[in-house]
Amino acid sequence: MTRDVFLRCLDADFRDLRAAAVDLSAPVPSCPGWTVDDLAGHVAQVYLHKVETMRRGALPKPWPPEPTGEKTLALLDRAYVELVAEFADRPDDQPCPTWYEPDQTVGFWVRRMAQETVIHRVDAELAAGFPISPIAAELADDGIAEVLEVFLSYATRQWPEDFGDLLRANGNRAVLVSAGGARWLVRLDHGSVEIAPDTAGQAVAQVSGGPHDVLLWLWRRVGDSAVRVEGDTTAVARLRALLEAATQ
Repeated sequence: MTRDVFLRCLDADFRDLRAAAVDLSAPVPSCPGWTVDDLAGHVAQVYLHKVETMRRGALPKPWPPEPTGEKTLALLDRAYVELVAEFADRPDDQPCPTWYEPDQTVGFWVRRMAQETVIHRVDAELAAGFPISPIAAELADDGIAEVLEVFLSYATRQWPEDFGDLLRANGNRAVLVSAGGARWLVRLDHGSVEIAPDTAGQAVAQVSGGPHDVLLWLWRRVGDSAVRVEGDTTAVARLRALLEAATQ
């Protein structure tokens, strides 16, 4: 995806998130224990964290800062304005610290904030009782690749302690994730998760559907009924548990 597409999606999804934030006291069913106020505050702090990272050239610590006294939605609006202004002033290839060692550029955060926003836009819609707006197919395809490669595979290698016994489960299994014309073979090997070409081994199970539904399934915003699950259900359940540990 190009930067322009990421930024257009970011803007559209932010506007939809903002429109769905109609009752700050409403619970967010996809984020147990959160209200819409918590959700909006979280997104605001995520945006501001990236703003400060770009300005300082370092990950800000400690975080978050002391409260400013702003109302949550005012803070969210300000954070978004500052985020897009920083993106506008910096090219994708400008060096910038990230938590993902292979990509230390502003472009990583452009992609990440577009993907962060679309998932939390869905959270806000679920909390408001709105129908989930369609996710652009290009953004959803990219989001599937991101959650599998950046969140799941990288995290199991970088922070294996976060996954506990899930990485010590018996048997090397592979689950094929298929969305539209794209396919990812998720190898649940001992000690880590590897994303391989879909010809690299025999899958014992498959999760398939449209890019919108598969992305939301990977982020646990929808259940198994939203996608097609075939084959070894224990391998699919293990993948689901690994994703929960990787994305919580």
